[in-house]
Amino acid sequence: MNKIFNFLLCLFPFLAIHAQIHEVGIFVGGSNYVGDVGPTTYISPNEPALGLLYKWNKSPRHAYRFSYTQSKIVSNDLDSEEGGRNQRGYRFENSIKEVSLGLEFNFFDFNLHELRNKISPYVYSGISYFRYDELYILAGETRKDKGSGSFAIPIILGIKSNITPNFILAVEVGARYTLTDNLDGSNPKNENLKTLRFGNLNNNDWYVFSGLTLTYTFGNKPCYCAE
Repeated sequence: MNKIFNFLLCLFPFLAIHAQIHEVGIFVGGSNYVGDVGPTTYISPNEPALGLLYKWNKSPRHAYRFSYTQSKIVSNDLDSEEGGRNQRGYRFENSIKEVSLGLEFNFFDFNLHELRNKISPYVYSGISYFRYDELYILAGETRKDKGSGSFAIPIILGIKSNITPNFILAVEVGARYTLTDNLDGSNPKNENLKTLRFGNLNNNDWYVFSGLTLTYTFGNKPCYCAE
């Protein structure tokens, strides 16, 4: 009996390494905004962003992913290369608290059974819901109207590698196309403030999260046999 017990103790770490289906971890990076105020550079993080994420690896090529990320977005016309915006001189800041659910697809097989180091580019998309403040700009100053919420379509590109048998490190850039045009105070929903609207009212706003994710793998061995 002791021999069997000792054998199982020796075998358990090996089984644990080969029994990975779940991932939990953190996102650390930065955020920036693209819209009617400030510069229009798509990847230009200027505020810290933090988040948590969970993945369920359904196969070596795809995983279901859930995340929560929060940050502040800030933009200033004085940083823009467009003369009109630079002279206008508007500035705003807003808070973003986002939950996102979708599918992550690996361009190469990322088989969590294997001990060898792996690397793969990936893409993620799905649906995001976020909370933010409805703003308006009066006499050059940004003011808060009320809290609000909206949906966004995330488009994330990244590359990842298993740096140890249980940890996966990734670098990613994720743009969010929102269903609102008032992260910056340019298009307030309040009809009493409609005379304060400015900019291109036909284009919605974007925000971008760029940074690193570090996840820990655990759980039951996924069945990839039918994939």
